[in-house]
Amino acid sequence: MVVQSLESVGSVQSSIDVEGDAANPHSEESSSPQKRRVSSRLQVKQKPQKELLVRRRVELLDDNEEGPRKKANVRGRQSLTSENEVAEVPKSGLEGGISKASDSVEKSDHVRVKETLRLFNKHYLYFVQEEEKRAVKAEAQKKASKAAKKGSKNSKKGSPASSVPDTKVAKRPDLKALTKMMEGKEILFPSKRFGSIPGIDVGHQFYSRAEMVAVGFHSHWLNGIDYMGQSYSKGKYSNYTMPLAVAIVISGMYEDDLDNAEEVVYTGQGGHNLTGDKRQNRDQVLKRGNLALKNCVEQDVPVRVVRGHECKSSYCGKIYTYDGLYKVVKYWAEKGISGFTVFKYRLKRLEGQPLLTTNQVQFINGRVPQSISEIRGLVCEDITGGLEDIPIPATNLVDDPPVAPTGYTYCKSIQFAQDVKLPTDATGCNCKGSCVDSKTCACAKLNGSDFPYVHRDGGRLIEAKDVVFECGPKCGCGPSCVNRTSQRGLKYRFEVFRTPMKGWAVRSWDFIPSGAPVCEYVGMLRRTEDVDSASENYYIFDIDCLQTMKGLDGRERRSQAVCIPTVNSLERPDDQRSDNVPEYCIDAGSNGNIARFINHSCEPNLFVQCVLSLHHDIKLARVMLFAADNIPPLQELTYDYGYALDSVLGPDGKVKKMFCHCGAAGCKKRLF
Repeated sequence: MVVQSLESVGSVQSSIDVEGDAANPHSEESSSPQKRRVSSRLQVKQKPQKELLVRRRVELLDDNEEGPRKKANVRGRQSLTSENEVAEVPKSGLEGGISKASDSVEKSDHVRVKETLRLFNKHYLYFVQEEEKRAVKAEAQKKASKAAKKGSKNSKKGSPASSVPDTKVAKRPDLKALTKMMEGKEILFPSKRFGSIPGIDVGHQFYSRAEMVAVGFHSHWLNGIDYMGQSYSKGKYSNYTMPLAVAIVISGMYEDDLDNAEEVVYTGQGGHNLTGDKRQNRDQVLKRGNLALKNCVEQDVPVRVVRGHECKSSYCGKIYTYDGLYKVVKYWAEKGISGFTVFKYRLKRLEGQPLLTTNQVQFINGRVPQSISEIRGLVCEDITGGLEDIPIPATNLVDDPPVAPTGYTYCKSIQFAQDVKLPTDATGCNCKGSCVDSKTCACAKLNGSDFPYVHRDGGRLIEAKDVVFECGPKCGCGPSCVNRTSQRGLKYRFEVFRTPMKGWAVRSWDFIPSGAPVCEYVGMLRRTEDVDSASENYYIFDIDCLQTMKGLDGRERRSQAVCIPTVNSLERPDDQRSDNVPEYCIDAGSNGNIARFINHSCEPNLFVQCVLSLHHDIKLARVMLFAADNIPPLQELTYDYGYALDSVLGPDGKVKKMFCHCGAAGCKKRLF
């Protein structure tokens, strides 16, 4: 789907090199023009165990194609490198946020954790939407009730019961999501275990207690102590005396807690005031979790320790960080500060673990600059030149002397080649102010009779779809409509920074919730056939929405709950000629936005979503990048370029050996 620049380490724009000489887009030497270009995303992605077979079939497959071997979709981004140099490579959309290339092999524990959390967030956002619908309905009933009372002069009882708003407190969306996962047996590790959880390293952040339950890290969404009960006294754990604690949460809920990082004095559970003032109002008893921690002392069983700290970005007001395994070395009972009996437990952190990222329940892992003067390695205060509402600085602590990104002109919106015209016959909805009723909104009907977004956090996409239909210029709703979520421009503070192995990269200074729009891939909208001879430009993103929707090349389908208007390009008689090749692409070589600097990863935190708003021609869809995960501040933003095996050719016509330096736990290393 994407093609980017192939440059040497010293080049400013990008950094992907290949075996032998690096292909520099600014040099005179370039590969010879090809008759027609095929996106690597559209080439069949072979399973690792079939690599040898694929290699043997390459020439045969090429002979069956029209003309000579097509130019690979090489979007030279910055995280794929050759044996000798640093280079950049392409991307294909992230199917539902998970790279398809890993589907054919056994998934790593980190990938399984990530997929489970994504599933939880999908369920969570679905129930958020249900709650938003309930709130709208309740508000409408409330207004109707007031109107009925005002109009009924002789009625003392007011409006009928059916018009009375539903005031029942709704169950929390996160708990509904957990119930859904439990019913579907989707909890990653439903059985409790001692020690660390596979795929969750020290420093891992959870954005709610419910997330911990979803992966089986801590099975209680409310209690601070998670423990094995008597049901575990048989089989594998028959030699232990139950109950035994497996994890605790330190979040400042008890006035008697003492947190000194490496050593903790933890207050047992129960007996405290649930109103939030942390004070004890009755004695604690040596049962359940308290007894489980006592048994850990006597049986030398370590527990997982999670610290909770304030976080405005989290919907629950806190973020939870796993700080490793602690040994419970001592316990005792004493009169607490409020005069009631409490149980105390002294815990000591086991040696040989990664350094702590939290201290005194305060998060200290990384610090976002508060002013321009605090930015280390600043080489450009704003790469947008004032075009964006929020400046985007560039930093370089790698090159000597440090240089800024050059060789392109920043643009905020899509530009159009002379021979590209957008359709103008799209219709819109008749909603007023903001689209509310998905049953009557014409745009919602195109999305399967529902809105793809929720209002929470400024708008979040519930799940990746084949295509998302948004409201456009012919709709009656205004800019605040939830179904215009991706049209509101950048809303996070970004930084472009230089890396040692991957060239330029992008990170956010703000927390980005899953499903939030990050940015649009912006550049010049061209016909793909017009860029075939432009070998010096590799920042090409193929718009393959049509190919995705048709499921070509055996790709995994996304949600198909969409209704394609008959006016779009699916009905064109020449469709058969272009099924395997996107007709249009976005060229960010000379003009582009921050998206051109985002790197590849084998385990990305962004996914690609095609969006239609100005028209309904899926071959000319807008290309958006959305958050696949809850992304903490200062984490690099990445998405999957999705190269097909042996799909990139050098000027000599030979396959280039390119290696991935994304650093992901499940990195495929040699991608092609």
